Amino acid sequence: MGSEHSDATSDETGDDTALALKILVAGGFGVGKTTLVGAVSEIRPLRTEELLSEVGQSVDDVEGVDRKVTTTVAMDFGRITIRSGLSLYLFGTPGQDRFWFLWDELSQGALGAVVLADTRRLEDCFPAVDYFEHRRIPFVVAVNCFADARTFGAHEVSRALDLDRGTPVVLCDARDRDSGKEVLIRLVEYAGRRHTARLLDSVG
Repeated sequence: MGSEHSDATSDETGDDTALALKILVAGGFGVGKTTLVGAVSEIRPLRTEELLSEVGQSVDDVEGVDRKVTTTVAMDFGRITIRSGLSLYLFGTPGQDRFWFLWDELSQGALGAVVLADTRRLEDCFPAVDYFEHRRIPFVVAVNCFADARTFGAHEVSRALDLDRGTPVVLCDARDRDSGKEVLIRLVEYAGRRHTARLLDSVG
């Protein structure tokens, strides 16, 4: 998958090589990024959340997430081991426009990204989709299935977001560890295929 996307380290025996891959978790404000990172992380996640203030509410669109009382102001960080020798380092991005200057730093060296989507506010993930498409960073769209949201199929979401052909869309519950892990596995598989195709094109 390319050395620029991984850190290779040997264990004490020198027999195994461990891969640590960087993954971004992006999406609109209040879509569940912090929840997903916290649900799947095997370490206590680092969170940079602050209480929403009246000043912040004047610039952040809280329609549909009126019960949200905190917001990520820098990033969330967690780690999950997918299998022996393969760990993912998760970086949850802030969802508000005013924190977008952090995205370029966070995306450096990332294997790929998960774009979380809420079908009640589907338009909120357009900026993240555009960001990763323009930078050719592989991503999957994970629809966080809220209880009070209308259910849409993967094909409907893909068409509504005008995704490039082949971009995976998966349904998930950001609160559930197994569901979140499946999303991450789909991303790693998809990103692996994308990077392999690029390498073949470069030597073809």
